[in-house]
Amino acid sequence: MDTVRMAATKILYNVVTNGAWANVELAQILRKENFSDLDRKFCTELVYGTVKTGESLDWKISKYLNRPLAEVDKKILAVLRIGFYQIFFLSRVPNSAAVNESVELSKTFCGIGASKFVNGVLRSAVRKPHKSELPTGDDINSLALRTFHPAWLVKLFAEEFGLDVTKKILLFDNTDPPLCLRVNFLKTTRENVLDALKTFGIKAEASTLAPEGIICKSHGALDEFQLLRAGLCQVQDESSMTAARILNPVAGEFVIDCCAAPGGKATHLAELMQNRGKIIAADIHEKKLKHIRQNAERLGIEIIEPTAIDARNIGKKFPAQADKVLVDAPCSGLGVLRRKADLRWKKKLDEINKLPALQEKILDGAAETLKPGGTLLYSTCTILRRENQEVVEKFLATHENFELAEMKTLLPHVTNTDGFFYAKMIRRN
Repeated sequence: MDTVRMAATKILYNVVTNGAWANVELAQILRKENFSDLDRKFCTELVYGTVKTGESLDWKISKYLNRPLAEVDKKILAVLRIGFYQIFFLSRVPNSAAVNESVELSKTFCGIGASKFVNGVLRSAVRKPHKSELPTGDDINSLALRTFHPAWLVKLFAEEFGLDVTKKILLFDNTDPPLCLRVNFLKTTRENVLDALKTFGIKAEASTLAPEGIICKSHGALDEFQLLRAGLCQVQDESSMTAARILNPVAGEFVIDCCAAPGGKATHLAELMQNRGKIIAADIHEKKLKHIRQNAERLGIEIIEPTAIDARNIGKKFPAQADKVLVDAPCSGLGVLRRKADLRWKKKLDEINKLPALQEKILDGAAETLKPGGTLLYSTCTILRRENQEVVEKFLATHENFELAEMKTLLPHVTNTDGFFYAKMIRRN
């Protein structure tokens, strides 16, 4: 039995059936299994590719069934999804291998009785691939199927950005994201890390957007990445690195990161402060604070105080005390869809519509912590106006002692980074 395909099938089943996150499940399996680099890459491609194609893959499968998709056993469906992804989206895998390995896999994963059904469906797909050709039109449903996004999301983007820009965003979401590293200037320099990466055979280049950023074009298993383990760098996208730079903290200041877990931006703030001053890294979830502590310890940072608190109430605990405040707000995450293959299928429109009210309350609470003359930075990893500009406009309309200093949206297809929004505001008095 092919252990790589079996691992990918189990992950997919847990993602679809039990609501697990693909990146978390994949990381756990890759730590457990002794796969070669080639097998690791194949397993990763199967998991992320199958999850990403989601409803479009199911649409193709349904064209070869004699029953509704909902009536197919979920374990059998997981095997079919892995098989169909190889047949239609992995040209380097021979169809015969995709079919035969899926049939063998089904015997173990689903039971002997399932193999005949799996064999019939997959062979039908190989014989008649034209039956499930994705539509070429530019109507919402056709565009959704062809670009592997839910129709409601394509409609939402089209209403906000227009059809041409929406197409570019959707296509960008399906590109492979590079590994981005933030160099820890407390311990080393970007040049030293680039030289070290080169000696490890990793293709990398300096970011043009972030002074501490490095973009890796290829890399092996992160668990064995000594530079990370030694705290010389931190995984973080280029666009996310801009937040700390824009807030621009200096050594000795009192800074609050209101929604800090897992600590990427908080540790960046500490590095810019030369590990001098004080940072409250707040999060509403007590269990997430350990990730902040672990990241700070690995990076050699001592000025971060992880604090369990609801950001909506943080002003009551630290009234008018902070020099700088970061609100990296909970958001829909629609700017990071290329990195999180399953996020596009997990999000729901009604959930997104509820977020601005929460974001506004967090921003209100954060504002209370600032000294006169202090700086408040609001940021998200979404590109929707309702979570970004409209939240800021409403805040400014109800807080006359704040003025907008800078505001910008980084659209992913334009900057070739994760989507990102920030608004920098100053408290006058």
